[in-house]
Amino acid sequence: MKKFMQIIDWGHVRERAVQYYYLTRLHRPIGILLLLWPTGWALWVAAAGWPDWPVLLVFLLGVVLMRSAGCVINDFADRNFDPRIRRTRDRPIASGKVTPKEALWLFAALCLLAFLLVLSMNRLTIYLAFVAVALAAVYPFMKRYTHLPQVVLGMTFGWSIPMAFAAQTGEVPRIAWLLYVINVLWSVIYDTMYAMVDREDDLRAGVKSTAVLFAEADRVIIGILQVFMLLGLVLLGRQLALSTVYYLGVAVAAGLSLYQQYLIRGREPNACFRAFLNNNWLGFAVFAGFFLSYR
Repeated sequence: MKKFMQIIDWGHVRERAVQYYYLTRLHRPIGILLLLWPTGWALWVAAAGWPDWPVLLVFLLGVVLMRSAGCVINDFADRNFDPRIRRTRDRPIASGKVTPKEALWLFAALCLLAFLLVLSMNRLTIYLAFVAVALAAVYPFMKRYTHLPQVVLGMTFGWSIPMAFAAQTGEVPRIAWLLYVINVLWSVIYDTMYAMVDREDDLRAGVKSTAVLFAEADRVIIGILQVFMLLGLVLLGRQLALSTVYYLGVAVAAGLSLYQQYLIRGREPNACFRAFLNNNWLGFAVFAGFFLSYR
């Protein structure tokens, strides 16, 4: 064993680990948080309070693994586009520091680890996990065929919602699908803001997005989506008979939505990126509303 350890080139191992760290974007946890909050919403609603600890731990780890896997397959899919986009040209695959074959192996390994976690859950959750992997694998390629990849992202990120209900309760009730639709709306909102950052580069590279599709109507359409998202949250609260503190969380989310509109008013890339990042606080505000309502 000692001889084997001496043979290993630890410098090379460390270098690959660093590149995989950047490839999975663990140094930028905003994606984990944007996936974590709706997962938390679902778990707290499904359990009407604290979910079972095994379920909570599986989903916390699953969020990190699947978001990381999503970043890997996204960069694999965009390996010919990323070198032409200023913000992404230094990513590991685009810069040649990680090969496409390595990325596929890493994606498979992360999905396998997530699936092994899901095997500790009930049968319905396991079945739904196959859909989650399919969505994660398909989403990055959608920007080639449709201007609505943000919708597919919402469907992908939101799939943790029916899975959370299935794991906690053994079924997926109608309220879970209402929460799913709310999350899809929210995902389109924040990912359109994200796409506004790269819109000019995307137009030159031929990449499709809602930011490109909406064009000059982007702020108006985002505003309409924000209204429907907030109305959905109010409807959800009424159906669940939640306390006033939940609506305070929704009110904070409404205020943050107005602030995001202020940030994107000039469509300046850095401000649009700040609006995208601000959605972390919106997701947290809604989660706090659920959390405090079920205390």
